[in-house]
Amino acid sequence: MTESPLPARRFLPVWVIFTAGVILLGFLILLGMSLGKGQTQALQVGSPVADFSLTTFDGQTIALSDLRGKTVLINFWASWCTTCTDEAAFLQQAWQQVNQQQVVFLGVDYADTEAPARAFLQAHGLTYPAGPDLGSAISRQFHLTGVPESYLIDGTGILRGVRIGPFTSTQDLQSFIGQNSGN
Repeated sequence: MTESPLPARRFLPVWVIFTAGVILLGFLILLGMSLGKGQTQALQVGSPVADFSLTTFDGQTIALSDLRGKTVLINFWASWCTTCTDEAAFLQQAWQQVNQQQVVFLGVDYADTEAPARAFLQAHGLTYPAGPDLGSAISRQFHLTGVPESYLIDGTGILRGVRIGPFTSTQDLQSFIGQNSGN
């Protein structure tokens, strides 16, 4: 009996495999570059802050551009955040002590629901303007990493200071404002 020979295996030439690999690598690089174009860089101290609007829990709409000429402290917080609870009294005390014609506090409620947020404001007696970050638009603009975080913007709209984490006392908060704004 004669055996029939096995069909010869066909291999792709090395140059075909190499070319396909280069094309795939090029495609992945271009894809990565195009995905990165839609992202903005994190805010840097000394850079301008883009305008945004916050509608407070009282229904007032405040645009950052409306506050030109004033120093603005933006504090991101949430009702479920334990360190936000710790710093709430310091924020309220500092708010009562600053010249509100020159310095404005804005509380931005992050990833929360309205009822607990309102309860938080009431429980801590917070009287400065505060509102929800609907759709997390403001948080994304500031590249928020967690709560609490605070940002100090001068009267010309330039970011002057960033505080990641809670203030530890009223004096700590006042020092942050004074060192970064001249007020």
